[in-house]
Amino acid sequence: MSPKGDPPISVIKRLPVYLRVLDNLVKRDIEVVSSKTLSKETGFTAEQIRKDLAFFGAFGTRGTGYTTNYLREIILRIIGLDKQTNVAIIGAGHLGTAFARYNVRENPYTNVVGLFDVSPDIVGDEVEGVPIYHLNELEDVIKHERVQVGVITVPAVHAQEIVNRLVEENVNAILNFAPATLNAPENVRIHNVDLTIELQSLIYFARDQIDEGETD
Repeated sequence: MSPKGDPPISVIKRLPVYLRVLDNLVKRDIEVVSSKTLSKETGFTAEQIRKDLAFFGAFGTRGTGYTTNYLREIILRIIGLDKQTNVAIIGAGHLGTAFARYNVRENPYTNVVGLFDVSPDIVGDEVEGVPIYHLNELEDVIKHERVQVGVITVPAVHAQEIVNRLVEENVNAILNFAPATLNAPENVRIHNVDLTIELQSLIYFARDQIDEGETD
């Protein structure tokens, strides 16, 4: 919790964007960064960035900016990424395995402890060193590995059942890729990502090009 209480979800969703930029700046040995530079890199206004960060305290120096590595460490602690978070991915199809590969290779802040599926063709295999367990082992692995986040990439018809099982094991943070409306207790946070809707809504902005092609 910040000094001002619980921050809006919009602020929390912007913090990882700032972190990504800071990660890159640290790699480039940039020691100090201004809100103007962060604005250029993120697309958010400098005023919005200063307001977001001020929600958690005073970290910069007026006229100078923020110490890059220090601000990065602060954001890591705010989000909870200063320690690796154990993640389980339920559904080892194309999306689940792609998500696992990306996070193993590119995301140092998470530890994918396992994928889960029911297909005998893939159970027992590995993805980037991450084992694929049978779904029947879900509860045991959650307990043993102290899983904190569940990622759902199963068909929509099975998604609610998976949510129920995760909640029963006290996993209260869930990322859902299934195109389904899911129910969970108030203390459980579910973030929904519907890739089809994202694509379809993006097509709206391509309409002019589509219409021009039809009139040629």
